[in-house]
Order: sequence, then C-alpha cells, then structure tokens
Amino acid sequence: MRPGPANAPHNAPMSAHLNRPVGAQPAVRPAAYLPPEGRVRELVTPEGVDLRLTLAEGGERVAAFLLDCAIIIGALIALSIAVLLVAFATSFAPGELLVVVWIMASFFLRNFYFIAFELTPRAATPGKRVLGLRVAMRNGGPLTAEAIFSRNAMREIELFLPLSLLAAAGAGVDGWINLMGLVWCAVFVLFPLFNKDRLRVGDLVGGTWVVRAPKRVLDVDLSGVENTAVVAFTSEQLDVYGVKELNVLEDVLRRKDPAVMRSVAERIRGKIGMRDTGIRDLEFLQAYYTGLRGHLETRLLFGRRRRDKYDAP
Repeated sequence: MRPGPANAPHNAPMSAHLNRPVGAQPAVRPAAYLPPEGRVRELVTPEGVDLRLTLAEGGERVAAFLLDCAIIIGALIALSIAVLLVAFATSFAPGELLVVVWIMASFFLRNFYFIAFELTPRAATPGKRVLGLRVAMRNGGPLTAEAIFSRNAMREIELFLPLSLLAAAGAGVDGWINLMGLVWCAVFVLFPLFNKDRLRVGDLVGGTWVVRAPKRVLDVDLSGVENTAVVAFTSEQLDVYGVKELNVLEDVLRRKDPAVMRSVAERIRGKIGMRDTGIRDLEFLQAYYTGLRGHLETRLLFGRRRRDKYDAP
C-alpha cells in the first residue's frame, strides 16, 4: 500500500518499520496546514507505504520543552509545599529537608519525566502534545525504549550539566569554568540550527527526530458509509490481514487519494485472489475495511487478536 501525504509516523500499520503503535489513532494533517517542502521527509516501507512526515520547527520544540519545564517546576513547588507541611508537623528542619528533596526530585523528574511520557503510545510529553508533536525513528522503524533512553540521557550532558555549573557560579567556581559552561550550552542549544533536520545531539545518538502529529479530525464514520456491503468476503479473504493493516487501510480511506486507493485496491485484490469486478476502488476498500474490522472484532471476542498479516490466524 502506498498512501499519500501524512504527518504522523509511529507504527503506521502494515510494516514493522512504521512508528505508530497498534491501536493508536493515526494523525492527519489539517487541510489548512501546508508545511514547507524543506521540512517534509519521505519514508517508504517494504510494503510500499510512503509516509511524508513534517518535521517540527525549532520554535515548536523550544516551546514544548519550556512547557515541560514549567510542569516539572510546578511539580517541584507542589512537592516543596508538601515537605514544608510535613516539616512543620514534625521535628525536621525544613531547610535541610527541602534541599535534599529538591536535589533528588529534580534529578528524578528531569531524567525520567521525558522518558516515561515518550515511552507511551503517543511518544510525546505533555508539552509536545500541546504543540502537536511527537518523537519518531528516523529510519521509519518502531520507536524503541533504547532510542528514547539515549536521546533523553543526552539531555543531561547537553543542557542540565552545564546549567548546573553556571548555577554554581556563586560557590567559588572559577570564571573559566563558567565560560566553558556557557560555550557548552551554546554549542548544544544551537546545534539544531546547523542541520537541516533540526536534530539535537540526543536525536543523533538515539536515531530519532521530532515530527508534527496534529490531532486527527474524524470527518466520516468509516464503518457507516453507504454502499459498503456491495462486496462480500469470505473468512479466508479476511484472514489475510490483521490490526496493523486495518489501520493503514483506515488512513487510505480518510485521505481519499485516487492514485493511492487504486494501488491499494489492486494490492488487496491480488492478495485475496479477487478479480476487479468493476466496483469503484473507494467502494471496494470501504467494503473490505468494514468486513475486516468486523472479522477482527469477532475474533477478539473469542480471545484471538491478530496483530498483523504475519501473525498466524
């Protein structure tokens, strides 16, 4: 299948090389949004699925990061208030307790906040979700835990470590060390401006990039369209595909690109051994989508879930 323009990767079905997890809603670019060609990247999967991803702008990434930092700081403030309340109710000295809590909590939050949220199916922190962004693999493969850990571990070296040096400027730290911290920050912070994909060093290490993933607007109920019963399929014909392929077919039907629908319809007909009966490609695909979804849901009721076409029925 070879769908047209899209904005969201993350395990788009029919291939292990897409980055949208099974069951996640694929994202479609709003009609009014036309990204510049310089920010569009193409990924073609082994099945011929052509994903056109729109890279996030530098300003969007900075804004998302600042939002996440605001959330982290808010969590630290809330924790500090709780610590003060506990300290006043006990014999602990609030000052010493606050210092310990801030050191431990800030380290934990700045390292695991990003990892935890990017490990979710949406592959995005709250800041990224507000800006309509998500993390994806540059090779089109599924986003791995190793890649997420690598890209976020590098943030400690890129930003937080030099900032810690600068914050210690009043503690007798040599001026040259402060200057080195400033240069260090500048190099890593400005690094995305010197590569066309706007990659951080963490993105280079993890093999990731950040792409636009705006919320999908559902403009049609694909299972309720008219004329979807014009073709009847046998269980053997519906057993050819699984959940991943169903989601790719959903993408194709929502985009309604005639050339793509023709290519996909021909591929499905060849796979299930059905000749072209003269039915329009759109009607054929709608009928197969409805039949496949019902077939998979019925199997699921009996505890059998077919992930993709490689998962034996």
